[in-house]
Amino acid sequence: MNASRAEVAVAACSDLLRGAGAILASPTGVIPTIGTRLARLTHAPRLLLSDGEATLYADTPAIDEPFREPEAPLPYRELFELIARGRRHVIMGAAQLDRFGNQNLSAIGERDRPVRQLLGARAAATNTANHATSYWIARHAPRVFVPAVDVVTGVGRARAVAEGSDRFHDVRRVVTDLAVLDFSGPGDSLALVSVHPGVTVAEVKAATGFPLHVPDDAGTTRVPDAEELRLIRERLDPRRLRDREVPSP
Repeated sequence: MNASRAEVAVAACSDLLRGAGAILASPTGVIPTIGTRLARLTHAPRLLLSDGEATLYADTPAIDEPFREPEAPLPYRELFELIARGRRHVIMGAAQLDRFGNQNLSAIGERDRPVRQLLGARAAATNTANHATSYWIARHAPRVFVPAVDVVTGVGRARAVAEGSDRFHDVRRVVTDLAVLDFSGPGDSLALVSVHPGVTVAEVKAATGFPLHVPDDAGTTRVPDAEELRLIRERLDPRRLRDREVPSP
């Protein structure tokens, strides 16, 4: 079965959680949410999923259906306990992301006089401390991947090292509609891990607003297998919400 670009991105987000064990997955966006649920149904059965409010759930419904089987309470204070103990992997979005992994969700332009106000800090700074953090970017473009973010809301690796807080820092990968990236480049900068099938390295570089490190071993993102495709199409997203977030090229 041929996989769509959206389905490849779902599998890449699922792979972010390989070996995770009993941790809380906190995805943002359609593709990462399907990916975390796919992980739980395949390689990460102990993964914890919540409704984003105050409850953990034992079932794994389609993305547009409610949870129905409460597993345990998760009041806000307990969420902070999970964060402090490193038992969480958050997959955040970004309005801007620079070459060193600093994230901006707050504003475009000067901080005190922005030309566009966005979501705000949204606890992004604490989301980049004590536990694993990855990013999902639905539109890989130069306006997102910028040389320097206008406002730092989420902290990148190089900044954490400079501030002496790197032992609390675990920013791992970036999945986009074109590629998978990590921070293995020079000085903990962004580097290409793989391009999605049908995408070229040149296309990824052109969509990135700074020189992107491309190692010799950069490859092609894996295609979900037949069982993963069945779960995506029949159980987790039968109404194809994934194609609205990442349309087929």
